Amino acid sequence: MKRRRFLSSSLVYIILIVFSLIILMPLIWMTTTAFKTKTEIFSMPFNLLPTKANLDNFANAWSYAPFTSYYLNTVITSFGLLAIQIVTITMAAYAFARLHFPGRDFLFILFLTQLMITLQSTIFPNYLTISQMGLIDTRLGVMLPYFASAMGTFLLRQAFKSVPESLEDAGKLDGCNTFQLIRHVFLPIVRPTLIAFSIISVTYHWNEFLWPLLVTETSRSRTLTVGLTIFAQQAEGGAEWSLLMAATLIVVGPLLIAFTVFQKLFVQSFANSGMKG
Repeated sequence: MKRRRFLSSSLVYIILIVFSLIILMPLIWMTTTAFKTKTEIFSMPFNLLPTKANLDNFANAWSYAPFTSYYLNTVITSFGLLAIQIVTITMAAYAFARLHFPGRDFLFILFLTQLMITLQSTIFPNYLTISQMGLIDTRLGVMLPYFASAMGTFLLRQAFKSVPESLEDAGKLDGCNTFQLIRHVFLPIVRPTLIAFSIISVTYHWNEFLWPLLVTETSRSRTLTVGLTIFAQQAEGGAEWSLLMAATLIVVGPLLIAFTVFQKLFVQSFANSGMKG
């Protein structure tokens, strides 16, 4: 019986390892190619690992495109949006979870219809609005349509509803106003949900491509994904695959490093918030 269990578990692990390698192969190929010379990439027989780490690809890729501006724009839009979203979803979630006013549940359902509307269907009206406001080719124009988040409001509302009323009553007896209640009573309790939403928000806006592509025109406001696409068009023309992979690694590297370092925190945040991938 024990032998059968051992063989069964061993088979499961082997299958998982094989599928993991298949999934990781593009990432492995991208990483190794970023350190190869142009000659090594097209040499036969093919070698997965470079004979010598070539860091010149990263220096050349960084110098060929204004990645400093792209990074600055991406950091500002991603983390600036997160800061604004935390404020807006916290206020909205508290209102829908704890305040009592006519039509609250109907308004909440109406608010959630944003989750059922695809991004593509709102691009044209959003673009017209941003254009009329004179925000084309600005960071604010990239950020503005995402100031509110239906998903974040939903997650935080559910978390707020799970907070015992006794804690809220105790805070009111201590003289806390609404904002003090949210800051000192509710937010510390729902911190796992906030961390989980923050991970989703930053990852999504760091990797977003379509909307920044439409509203940005120069490196003054272009994000990393748009800048990488422009760089790729130039690199593909000259078959500079090593430079392209180096530039791609520059773009995705921070997220990979963050996930590797804070993997345990990520998993705990999603588990404690009740979210499942």
